[in-house]
Amino acid sequence: MKQTYELIAPCHFGLEAVLKKEILDLGYEITSVEDGRVTFIGDDEAICRANVFLRTAERILLKAGSFKAETFEELFQGTRGIAWEELIPEDGKFWVAKASSIKSRLFSPSDIQSIMKKAMVERMKSHYKVTWFPENGASFPLRVFLYKDIVTIGIDTSGDSLHKRGYRTLTSKAPITETLAAALILLTPWNRDRILVDPFCGSGTFPIEAAMIAANMAPGMNRSFLAEDWKNIIRRKCWYEAMDEANDLLDDHVQADIQGYDIDGDIVKAARANAQSAGVDHMIHFQQRPVSALSHPKKYGFIISNPPYGERIEEKKNLPALYREIGERYAALDAWSMYLITSYEDTEKCIGRKADKNRKIYNGMLKTYFYQFMGPKPPRRSQEKRIEKQG
Repeated sequence: MKQTYELIAPCHFGLEAVLKKEILDLGYEITSVEDGRVTFIGDDEAICRANVFLRTAERILLKAGSFKAETFEELFQGTRGIAWEELIPEDGKFWVAKASSIKSRLFSPSDIQSIMKKAMVERMKSHYKVTWFPENGASFPLRVFLYKDIVTIGIDTSGDSLHKRGYRTLTSKAPITETLAAALILLTPWNRDRILVDPFCGSGTFPIEAAMIAANMAPGMNRSFLAEDWKNIIRRKCWYEAMDEANDLLDDHVQADIQGYDIDGDIVKAARANAQSAGVDHMIHFQQRPVSALSHPKKYGFIISNPPYGERIEEKKNLPALYREIGERYAALDAWSMYLITSYEDTEKCIGRKADKNRKIYNGMLKTYFYQFMGPKPPRRSQEKRIEKQG
């Protein structure tokens, strides 16, 4: 029987439901959904597939254990009580890479990190019957969360955050992360049969993520993961099988109408280069164009964008005129929907319409809102044909 684990997938605050659906679609059982993370059950194959296929998770952690600790002694003993020898080989390199504490008595990250490392060494010394570890093998970095004195420990299987798909070598001033862009697209009813335009495309993240979704391209296809070296836990063939599955599902000949515009020509060139690196440049039309020139002859399209928020004081004065322009161009489009992520508080006032839905999302530490202006649904195909014949 295969060994199963609890796996923790952190995500952006406010987007847990999107990640939960992704995990369920992969076929895994969810055990808990908390602020900023989803926990599920899976084996070594699940670790590989989650890393390769999940678009909205920040990383995949193998849960090592959880316990209550109000004192450093309880933290030491709780950490020492975990069977580290079942997870980390004698030559493994192990350390607490990150510790965060919310509403807990223990709050010093550096003290938490050093005490837990000592406890792990003590446990493994007694098991391996050695006094010193070479730590020249595979890496096993730990991520530790303390919430209301409950310590949860996960070993990072991903390495670089999963938003690093490997395609974005050139970025604009304030890029949106790939995982956040994918999650926001998945929150909309957009699909590959519908037009998608990003009039503030920057480094191209929204159009590229949309093209990857349209082509059923796994986000982790073109990168490596830390746990590829964990031969004691993950069978090598699981990585090969996950990549084979990704290649089998890929449909990069799909037709899609995805467009990205930006007022800065150099940024447009960078976006085009990123799309080429992702292997989806043939699916996206990038063009230097101001938002004032936004138009499209067809109906039922989508604007999905991350317009400027005016985080710098000198930009703030330009925001009312910019957002009024967005509203005017949107109103001129026929039966379109518009989705904007922004921290600008007067968005609805300047656009001249109240959003149908508004979702609070944390983009890093910045509180933003995902304004959803919904257009009508297109008629069904059979209905469309009837209308054409009548015309």
